[in-house]
Amino acid sequence: MTNERSLHSAIKSWYHLQGDRFEVKVDCYVVDIVRGDLLIEIQTENFSAIRKKLRTLTKEHRVRLLYPISLEKMIVNVTLSGEVLSRRRSPKRGRLIDLFYELVRVPDLFNEDNFSMEVLMIKEEEVRCDDGRGSWKRRGASIKDRKLISIIERAEFMNKTDFLKFLPEYLPQPFTNRSLAESLDISMVLSRKITYSLRKMGLIREVGKKGRMPLFEV
Repeated sequence: MTNERSLHSAIKSWYHLQGDRFEVKVDCYVVDIVRGDLLIEIQTENFSAIRKKLRTLTKEHRVRLLYPISLEKMIVNVTLSGEVLSRRRSPKRGRLIDLFYELVRVPDLFNEDNFSMEVLMIKEEEVRCDDGRGSWKRRGASIKDRKLISIIERAEFMNKTDFLKFLPEYLPQPFTNRSLAESLDISMVLSRKITYSLRKMGLIREVGKKGRMPLFEV
């Protein structure tokens, strides 16, 4: 996708080590980086688009998925010819826990010993053009490019138990989606994605209901 190209390329350049190979064909798929026996894939959004590829590759190979989350974002508005009209800092700040918005599409991958994930908390520049072709959320503005400014933090998830750190120590057992949302100061939508993902990993289980809300325990 055009709006992934610069960000994807920049992360690949930043992450690579001497001896890595780029764009290598493995089992009918082209892999971003091959590091010895480790296959490294970079996905900046929409895990559904890469789900089949990851599931196939993890059956026979060690696979690591790199995923960036925007901790800070500069929004640059340009004309159709590319002239910069304005530049501003987005008030939205990403959090590591936001990874569940995408992870919910592939939580079962962490039931494979071959799979791991690294999240990069980044500062990026998002280039927009008011061409009337974009999302209604951006009032029709299209995202023309995403550019990496810097890597601020890194977080590794080498196996599924690493995700238990998202559950607060003081969380009651059993717990509901509401109690989890309140404990983490997140939306109910995100809370449901977390419990769905953790259930698919076998880290929590449903043990009953409180009213209409399911009850979970580790």
